[in-house]
Formats: sequence, structure tokens, C-alpha cells
Amino acid sequence: MELFLNIDAWVALLTLTFLEIILGIDNIIFISISANKLPKEQQKKATILGLSLAMITRILLLFSVSYLIALKDPFIIINNSWLETGITGQSIILVLGGLFLLYKSTSEIHHKMEKTTNTNSNKNPKTNTFSKIIVQIILIDIVFSFDSILTAVGMTNGIDGALTIMILAVIISMIIMMIFANSVSNFVNNNPTIQMLALSFLILIGFMLIAEGAHLSHLKIFNKSVGAIPKGYLYFAITFSLVVEALNMKIRKTKKS
Repeated sequence: MELFLNIDAWVALLTLTFLEIILGIDNIIFISISANKLPKEQQKKATILGLSLAMITRILLLFSVSYLIALKDPFIIINNSWLETGITGQSIILVLGGLFLLYKSTSEIHHKMEKTTNTNSNKNPKTNTFSKIIVQIILIDIVFSFDSILTAVGMTNGIDGALTIMILAVIISMIIMMIFANSVSNFVNNNPTIQMLALSFLILIGFMLIAEGAHLSHLKIFNKSVGAIPKGYLYFAITFSLVVEALNMKIRKTKKS
């Protein structure tokens, strides 16, 4: 209890909780889109289970934080006339996660476009079992959790009781997200334009993860380094797009009334 007599601990907890919620929004969007493929009665269960698994994943990763830090060390080094890199565990996880997001997002967009242009088709849609959707959610949870935990470690470095603060921040943020997840899910799934925008955001995030993975491995191609994409640019682009779409939705609503 002495930990929470320290004002720095409270500031760190509140700030980290807020950041965990912000970093978890893209996770909620992915879970919502995946869960939407299930029957209506299973969607809420899949969403809550997905967020619960994300919370467990992050807590487990927190306990193995020393191993995560060790993943920064390169285990494969390539150095020739046109390519230089030191491949690390972190870079592999981020690149694979980015590729997975690109694949899932583009395939979802293709599926929705195909569904729109072939509404009268007699083709049977692919069946999506509950377990298949949960496996997809677990895979993406690991990727998003990895980025979230590294952020948490960097923020609480040097603070007494850092592990306790990080675990509490994860639990509080996940509870808040569980409360609003159903509303976010319904809003995204009931608005096709928002859903397409969300999938486009996931493509952006996928590219960002790949670039960050290349940056962490110090990739150089013809002596040109690959830099990480500042997340502020990404969040600004997402916020700006959402504001524009919100104005469009308001205009459409006004015209209907």
C-alpha cells in the first residue's frame, strides 16, 4: 500500500491506463470485425473473451518482461554491399504481426467488396467457427500486446513498484474497454463506411509495424536506413479521417430527415 502514497505512482498509473486504452482501440476494432462473422448470439461472447485473452496475454508478457528486453539483441546479422541488418526477436514479431494485419485487412476489404457486388450470388459463404475466430483474435492480441507492453516498460522505468503499476493499468484499461466494447462493435458494424475506414486504419498500422520492425533490426538498403514511422502522424491521420467521416455522417443524416 505504500506504493500508492507516492504521487509519481498515481501519475504513472493514470497515464499508463489512458495509453493502454488508446493503444487498445485498434485491438477492439479488429476483434469487432472478426466477431461480426459469427452468429449474433456469439458475437458479444467472442468480444469479451477476446479482450479477456488480451488482458491475460499482457499480464503474462509483463512477468516475462526481462525476456522481452533480451529480444532486442540480434541473433542473425547480415552485412554485404547492399544490405545491412541485425535481425532481433522484436523485429520478427512486429514484421510478422504487420504482415498478418495486412493480409487480414485486405482480405476483409476484398470479401466486403465481393459481397457488395455479388449480393444475388448463390455461393455459400465461408463458415467461420467460434474457435477459428478466437485463434485469429489470440494471434493479433499477441502483436498488439507486445507493442503495448514495451510502451508500459518504457514509461515506468525507474519507478518503484513498476510491475504492480503496469498490471493494474492493464486490468483497469481492459475493464473499461469491456464496458464500451459492445457499443464500439455495434457502431462499427452498423456503419459500413466506418468499417471500411477501420480496415484501412489496420492496413496503415500493419505498414507501421513492418517499418518499426525493420527499424529495430537497423535495416539498411544501399546504405539507406529504414526509419520508424512516428505514431503521432498515424494517430493524427486516423483522428482527421474520423472527424471527416463524422461530418459526412451528420450531413447524410440531415438529408434523410
